[in-house]
Amino acid sequence: MSGDKHTMRGYTLQHHDGHAELVLREDLPRPVPGPGQLLIRVRAAGLNRGEFLAGHGLHGAGGAGGAPKPVGAEAAGEVIEVGGGVQGWRVGDRVMGRCAGGFADFALISEAEALHVPEALDWTAAGAIPLTFLVVYDMLVVQGRLMAGETLLVAGGSSGVGVAALSAAKAMGATVIATSGSATKLARLKTLGLDLGLETRAPEFATAVREATDGRGADLAIDTVGGTVFAECVRSLGFQGRLAMVGYVDGVLKAELDLEALHARRLHLFGVSNKLRTPRQRAEPVPGFRTDWLPLFADGRLRPVVDRVFRFEDLAQAKASMEHAEHLGKIVLAGSAD
Repeated sequence: MSGDKHTMRGYTLQHHDGHAELVLREDLPRPVPGPGQLLIRVRAAGLNRGEFLAGHGLHGAGGAGGAPKPVGAEAAGEVIEVGGGVQGWRVGDRVMGRCAGGFADFALISEAEALHVPEALDWTAAGAIPLTFLVVYDMLVVQGRLMAGETLLVAGGSSGVGVAALSAAKAMGATVIATSGSATKLARLKTLGLDLGLETRAPEFATAVREATDGRGADLAIDTVGGTVFAECVRSLGFQGRLAMVGYVDGVLKAELDLEALHARRLHLFGVSNKLRTPRQRAEPVPGFRTDWLPLFADGRLRPVVDRVFRFEDLAQAKASMEHAEHLGKIVLAGSAD
């Protein structure tokens, strides 16, 4: 950590012709909390594939070119300074939340996004929760309306979002089917409660989903892969089924849409993204998350799956591990131990 109280270590990212350049700087300005903000000493920060993709921008447009941007979209740590007007938080409190610039010694979290870290969770677990599980809360609860006894299909079940969706859906009492190209990863997902694993990366799973549901189809499907499996996810849905479009790691941004199925089966297709939302809109689901899911983390019914933890200095290696799909669940960057 920088010895100057006005500066800190932190990573910046800049895109050049499709290539993302990560730079660790020792002289970034230490943030100062404004009204409604908490300044935290970062103890752990989760990696999310989307923030490293040009144009995918978890915090808005941020494509190729332009000035280097701070990276790290979620973090956990202790409060070291409280901004004006903030209520319910004190210096020393343990906090986790979405943020901008979490891969740094210090970061700002909006009071509207801040979540108290349950005593049962260590820093590593807390750093893996905010962004991924708020996304999952959006697609399972807010938009997906998943109910106990229903069936969830996750295309790309070993991703960070996929594993979190599996864990949360099982805690909600749903049946979960997931696809993955890795038999080893599907076996690990079975230990987390996966009901049926389909070993495939190809768009060929709808028949198996319908057979597993006695012909009904899935009630909710999550496409974490992209356009290559979108049409197959639609084919997997039952009457009044819902489909969440979450990401496109395959780079395929267009897909066939069966309008007859959409019409006759009364399907609901929706996107899950914060890219164009205002800060106020992003914070809207947080109170519900605090009420519905924080107790599940507190009593152990819901826990993040952390695959690997990297040292702060090794973000480049952590990013490479994520891009090579070596992990199952989340990769976390350790923060300051000072």
